[in-house]
Amino acid sequence: MVTSYDTPAVIDRREGPYGEVVLRRHGALLQIIANGCFLMDTSDGRSERLLIDAAYGALDGRAQPRLLIGGLGVGFSLAHAASDPRWGRITVVEREPAVIDWHLGGPLAALSAEALADPRTEIVEADLLAYVNEISDTHDALCLDIDNGPGWTVTEGNESLYSEAGLAGCARVLKPGGVLAVWSARPSPEFEGTLRNAGFKGVRTEEVPVARGVPDVVHLAVRPG
Repeated sequence: MVTSYDTPAVIDRREGPYGEVVLRRHGALLQIIANGCFLMDTSDGRSERLLIDAAYGALDGRAQPRLLIGGLGVGFSLAHAASDPRWGRITVVEREPAVIDWHLGGPLAALSAEALADPRTEIVEADLLAYVNEISDTHDALCLDIDNGPGWTVTEGNESLYSEAGLAGCARVLKPGGVLAVWSARPSPEFEGTLRNAGFKGVRTEEVPVARGVPDVVHLAVRPG
């Protein structure tokens, strides 16, 4: 028998600039669905924390590095970064107004309120691909968590972000020696090759073990200089 606990309940459904976005509650969990594709929920956050920590660990010990996060999601990455006083300015780029609203006094505020109140934090409503090709500021680390991975994008337009041209835009906003960290729901040797072809060095992949199936991973690469 299906109970109300077993069936996700829609909290909010909106038509955003890139399609439909839905926030659901499934028992104690909150879930974000984009264009019918499950993106993330509030069940764990280990891989999001690894995304931030791996980026910091790949840096060269520079003081108060500036962090750019692509994708607000349920807020795990932002909250973990803001809990670490070693980071300097933290900028999060999120293209869905609904996701930002869910954090600003909405159902996801409990996960991100403290981080959003941190004076280091800035939220920018923009498409990341356009953002990295338009801004003049540079950062020490760029953490991408806007898709299920380079080969499993939410919208077709996102595919170009993981191409050599898109990665060149990512490199453009990184300082010399800056780190690019990309979360993925599965390993991608092909993406590692694309990173190298785009001029990044120190390309490697860190795995996050899961209870069943293929592990989540973080792809890491360093801008030369």
